[in-house]
Amino acid sequence: MTQKTADTNPSPGPQRILLLFITTGYEGRDFAEAARRLGVECVLGTDRCHVLEDPWGDGAIPLRFEEPEAAARQIVEYARAHPLHAIVPVGDRPTLAAALASAALGLRHNPPDAVAAARNKFKARAQFAAAGLRVPRFTRFPLEQEPRKAAGAIPYPCVLKPLCLSASRGVIRADNPDQFVEAFRRIRDLLLLPEIRALRDETAEWILAEEFIPGPEFALEGLLDGGRLRPLALFDKPDPLDGPFFEETIYVTPSGLPAAVQQEMVRDTERAAEALGLSHGPVHAELRLNAAGPWVLEVAARAIGGLCSRALRFGLGMSLEELIIRHALGMEIAPAREEPAAGVMMIPIPRGGILKAVEGVEEARQVPGIDDIAITAKLDQEVVPLPEGSSYLGFIFARGASPEQVEAALREAHRFLRFTIASRLPVAP
Repeated sequence: MTQKTADTNPSPGPQRILLLFITTGYEGRDFAEAARRLGVECVLGTDRCHVLEDPWGDGAIPLRFEEPEAAARQIVEYARAHPLHAIVPVGDRPTLAAALASAALGLRHNPPDAVAAARNKFKARAQFAAAGLRVPRFTRFPLEQEPRKAAGAIPYPCVLKPLCLSASRGVIRADNPDQFVEAFRRIRDLLLLPEIRALRDETAEWILAEEFIPGPEFALEGLLDGGRLRPLALFDKPDPLDGPFFEETIYVTPSGLPAAVQQEMVRDTERAAEALGLSHGPVHAELRLNAAGPWVLEVAARAIGGLCSRALRFGLGMSLEELIIRHALGMEIAPAREEPAAGVMMIPIPRGGILKAVEGVEEARQVPGIDDIAITAKLDQEVVPLPEGSSYLGFIFARGASPEQVEAALREAHRFLRFTIASRLPVAP
């Protein structure tokens, strides 16, 4: 898309943002509520029904994020009559449409090429390596590749993953050629599902294979401002993520790492964002740490996913969503996190099937340190564990005097929860 002239810039008046999110995500409501608290007008752009006009009665703009240029044109057309002060994407899929539309409207944004690179694990690895960052050895294979032949071309242990999916979906460790073949076929079946093909993402035609990097994993939340990274929180992940699947469970902050190591992680994350070309807005980075130092695995042009942001509070009780909206609008922000330790547990799905009952929630809430419990899975709906699944049963939040107390509270609360999952009946021929 070409850059628009200044006549599309917002005129004086109330602040108005366009919030882009997919309807199957968790986070849109929290961002909309944050805008309301700030007194900012919030227009929604979602991937809802494109046939019925305004099916939910909230004035949302129906967009196809799998067609980002078309979505951006639609946003620009809307902005001619309803001037926008910022576009805030939530999650991975809307980020490219947001960047394209922001560029056309002259709003602060990440370059579209940088956003596209951040969403492509192969491109991101290549750009990290070119910048001199530690990255695992990696290669990619097309879906039609004969997996047995590919299995003989890489060292072990390795990790196979889709280029286009997030939240550890489709990520599998292989320790030998037989496991590689099994993992490759499993990921290929996942990428051939109709729901994935409907995304029309060219990266869904490839599978990445990379060296397994030992060591604990961490998540860094930050805001980019003119390419400079303002760290917001560094989360420790106390559960080992060694495979065969990589289901994340507990995040706890502040990190127990020495200050010098934390600073190195922040510097490497900033270098990785610069390598991608990202310059503005939230970033969520995944890193590993071992004797060689930090390894940047991912830098996404978005905030932390799911409801995990509810574990974070900043000055005067400000939420991460409020911080991001303030930053998008050029408002003053105070990114210092509140002092108490905090954490979140993403409740894993123990097995696939139909969720029939959830028990023990009130008992879990009584555990000292527990702040809240949100069960997001719906009764009588199918739940699918990783690596094929893409969601959790819910989230547990805790606060305490130390990260150790927070972790203990999360684990204790989880022990009270009981989920009845019925086997999914086979479909008759």
